[in-house]
Amino acid sequence: MLLDKHAVAKIAKLARIDVSDADKEFFSKELSGIFKWMEQLNEVNTQGVQQMTSVSAVKLPWREDKVTDGNQQEAVVQNAAQNDYGCFVVPKVIE
Repeated sequence: MLLDKHAVAKIAKLARIDVSDADKEFFSKELSGIFKWMEQLNEVNTQGVQQMTSVSAVKLPWREDKVTDGNQQEAVVQNAAQNDYGCFVVPKVIE
């Protein structure tokens, strides 16, 4: 798939990117090269190939999924400007 300067201008407009005329020529060649490479990848036979979720076969450890409060109330509010009874104190907002 070859892109011309008009296609690059349309892509740039959709992406809200300002591209100069000199850059349109450069990006048309670059994007066309990327699309040619993608077309080559489409020619690869992938029948019977298992889908991968990761490039490494490392199995991550699982932990029990339970809800806790973290027991870190003091650490959470220690940098607060003001706190009362372990809660943040913020100015009242009334609209």
